[in-house]
Amino acid sequence: MAPRSFWKGYLKLSLVTCPVAMIPARSDHDKIRFHTLNRKTGHRVESRLVDEQTNKPVPDEDQVKAWQSGDNDFVMLEDDELAAAALESTRTIDIETFAPADSIAWEWYDQPHFLMPNDKVGEEAFAVIRAAMESTGRVGVARLVLYRRERAVLLAPLDRGIVLWTLRYGDEVRDPKDVWRAVPTDKPEARLMTMATKLIDERTERWSANMASDPVQANLAKIIASKSKAAAGKKPKSAPKTDKPPHGGNVVSIFDALRKSIDEDRKRGE
Repeated sequence: MAPRSFWKGYLKLSLVTCPVAMIPARSDHDKIRFHTLNRKTGHRVESRLVDEQTNKPVPDEDQVKAWQSGDNDFVMLEDDELAAAALESTRTIDIETFAPADSIAWEWYDQPHFLMPNDKVGEEAFAVIRAAMESTGRVGVARLVLYRRERAVLLAPLDRGIVLWTLRYGDEVRDPKDVWRAVPTDKPEARLMTMATKLIDERTERWSANMASDPVQANLAKIIASKSKAAAGKKPKSAPKTDKPPHGGNVVSIFDALRKSIDEDRKRGE
């Protein structure tokens, strides 16, 4: 079953418009989540917003957003004032600018979403926009209100659909040149490059989702299953073993380390 869309609106390129639906590309549906309990009673513990002076809970209707202008000075903003600062249209992705796909560095990318046509009538217009970006090697840049904030978004063709990335704000991204300035520019020795390249070649395989699996979640699932059986009167299993951290000795040389790595990879492949 396809996941439900969390956003519906329109994709627009000049005079071409089509209804679209958006689904987050990321999912944490299977992530193990915890509740905080009172160890003595077993009851769940609730989080409440309290007044820092009176220590009394503050009702929802009395909670207001505020910007701190001084040590103890705040400017309160009501919901209608915050809404007035947003884009006039929160349901139209109007692509006004395009850029070469390889001209946007990875650090600008924030959260991915899948975009797809939302009715039969708009499928052709959607396909034309997607195919045109693909054939020109361009990505679209637009602005959109998403997650209650106005954001720059990037649209790129992906398979039969479009992936929409929210982009980080300009003040959130450091200039990498300021960071790399302290890194030496000397080229490594040729023999070290040869061995490192060989090691990379021997360890290269096609990407799969298993490469990004979360062993901590798997270990937690085993512990939970074991404790659940113990609670039901069954003998609990031992906790899963975890990999030991590598031995903290000094490496004699990069050359010896690379040669040893290649030998170990070769033995595993035999």
